[in-house]
Amino acid sequence: MMNKQTLPIKRNSLADEVAQRLQEQISLGTYKTGEKLPTEPALMGSFGVGRSTIREAVRILANSGVLRVQQGLGTFVEEQTGIVEPFPQRLKRAQFEDLDEVRQLLELKIAQKAALNRTEQDIERMAEALNKRKEYGVANDVTACIQADIDFHLAIAQASGNSILTDLYRTVAMHLKAKFIERFKTTDTFTNTQHLHKNLLNSIVAQDDQKAWKCVQLIIDHNDSKDL
Repeated sequence: MMNKQTLPIKRNSLADEVAQRLQEQISLGTYKTGEKLPTEPALMGSFGVGRSTIREAVRILANSGVLRVQQGLGTFVEEQTGIVEPFPQRLKRAQFEDLDEVRQLLELKIAQKAALNRTEQDIERMAEALNKRKEYGVANDVTACIQADIDFHLAIAQASGNSILTDLYRTVAMHLKAKFIERFKTTDTFTNTQHLHKNLLNSIVAQDDQKAWKCVQLIIDHNDSKDL
């Protein structure tokens, strides 16, 4: 009998890849709600695959409610009531400003909840990340400083006690990291806001949720004033 170590790794099939690309095209508006997809031969030529692959890709999207197959008429794009495109994929094509706005909104809420729910272990984790943020800032190590800043806010998210908020913040922050590295050539912004982050930590330690919210707002206002 096979154990966990010998189970084969499932790989995406060619049909899965075609389905993903078709779904992305729908999300981008290439094919709109109610619109009929091109014929099978046209799709075969577009994706460079055989008929069976196209049919399987359509079946995958039909089962997930993205497409509607009408015998004798064709395949149509269904109206969507929620996010159909995988969230990480959606974030990859998001504008920096939109993604950063989501990060800011998350940081406001997680700081407030962290002040109410933090534990001593959470405090230690936040303090450690904040110390590293200061250390790397002084050393002008941009990449390490950005990661320490993310770790600090992620520790706050974990202290909030809401695993969904934590996962959302981690996902958004990781997608922003590369863009931050491109934008920041020095650690000046991080060293200039170190005291604001220290105040944020102190408010969370004091379990003052309103002050924690205000501290994050001050950080956001400072960064916006620098047009970052």
